[in-house]
Amino acid sequence: MRFSIGALDLSARIIQSPLAGCSDLPFRLVARGKGLGFAYAEMVSAQSLTRDSLKTKRLLITDPSDRPLGAQLLGCDPGMMAEGAAILEEMGFDLLDLNLGCPVKKVVSNGEGSALLRSPEKAELIFRAVRGAVKKIPLTVKMRTGFSDPSGDEAVELARRAEAAGFDAVTVHGRTQAQQYGGRANWEAIGKVKRAVKIPVIGNGDVLTPEDARRLLGVSGCDAVMIGRGGLGNPWIYKNLEEVLDGKRESVFVPSVLERKETLLAHFALERERLGERQAALNMRRIAVWYTQGLPYNKAMRVAVCSTLDCGEIRRVIAGYFDGLPEAVPPPAVPVLLTE
Repeated sequence: MRFSIGALDLSARIIQSPLAGCSDLPFRLVARGKGLGFAYAEMVSAQSLTRDSLKTKRLLITDPSDRPLGAQLLGCDPGMMAEGAAILEEMGFDLLDLNLGCPVKKVVSNGEGSALLRSPEKAELIFRAVRGAVKKIPLTVKMRTGFSDPSGDEAVELARRAEAAGFDAVTVHGRTQAQQYGGRANWEAIGKVKRAVKIPVIGNGDVLTPEDARRLLGVSGCDAVMIGRGGLGNPWIYKNLEEVLDGKRESVFVPSVLERKETLLAHFALERERLGERQAALNMRRIAVWYTQGLPYNKAMRVAVCSTLDCGEIRRVIAGYFDGLPEAVPPPAVPVLLTE
């Protein structure tokens, strides 16, 4: 089912969230090859972006096949956020999202991310400054249900201010800042935001299966679903959710051990090609965990991957691990929800 955010028409209602240190270009290209329709580059800081940080620009590397693509901006200074937003629009991103949901302590202590849930007036200044700077692409904001209040009232306040400032959609993660990534997502609070505004609301939190997505849509009434950690090592999730929700298949597709192996090695190859040998080797220390979560006998393989920077050796270790699995061992249909 198609879904629109402002003038941006998307082919599906299943969206991949930006994940710091995870949703890099190789991750997105693998996911798009398996059915992902819309994704974000990794979150960037307005302060770093406006200072022309090389490290920040590397996070924004993309490819013609990596479309449509959103950017996500973090910060708390209205002027700097407006400047950063204008830079991102000029770079050619299809959508800009403001991060008012990051719960990490060092971000919150700077007054950024979910800290702005406690400062709606300041958040509105940011909304209006960014809206004035961005001329062509849709604007959205991602937030949590509240800072420590689980009712959703704080998210409602920010969503209303974003709508009044001319934003095109809001995304709500159904947890408070205090919850971090623990506990259960509060989908009812997402529904409170949906009922408070007329612009589209995207729901996020604890969706791993089509039944989860169906329940989130039903409980909250939200317009689309954002996947977070559920996409790590599971690029099949987007098409699975979309096709089951649309009635195109009755049950999820479960990749074979061979397909999981080939997909992981293809992901590794893209990491090497796009990011270089050393960074690819370091990244595989977490990527190998994503793809083998729930599979047996994986400890020795993971230790070996973490013990070398030789990409050839890492490839041999991974291939050998999968080749040694019994044919009768199926990969898990639903991945374990990894903590970030």
